[in-house]
Amino acid sequence: MRDRHIKEIVREEYRHAALQAASGASSCCSSSCCGTGQSRRDHDPITSNHYAAEERADLPAEAIAASLGCGNPTALARLNPGETVLDLGSGGGIDVLLSARRVGPTGKVYGLDMTDEMLDLARENQRKAGLTNVEFLKGDIEQIPLSDNSVDVIISN
Repeated sequence: MRDRHIKEIVREEYRHAALQAASGASSCCSSSCCGTGQSRRDHDPITSNHYAAEERADLPAEAIAASLGCGNPTALARLNPGETVLDLGSGGGIDVLLSARRVGPTGKVYGLDMTDEMLDLARENQRKAGLTNVEFLKGDIEQIPLSDNSVDVIISN
């Protein structure tokens, strides 16, 4: 019962973050609402500067704004052209979009998220980015809606 309650809290927080990013509004992790005039994320050595400027250059602003991760899994993962990648908890799609560029048109990247609003935002970000080798799926990490052995690399942020 406790796990279900925690999952609902997370789902609500992610829903709220997706709606804020989609509307162009800022959240506490990406705006001045923390009282400093700058983002908490900007000053935190763990959560700042994960994505290089050249990585962010062609991404929709909403994909960047919706990123709630604490790292950059695409900087660590060895992704090769033609591979299939699964991003668990893909949110607004930043890591999916970056992975899709690296695996190229012969590869495929799936983003899995449990929140309708994040999935809507991610699909809009995919459309804006013009990537066709991406698919966003609704589901839970405990029950991934893909067949066994269908991906080469799994990332999560």
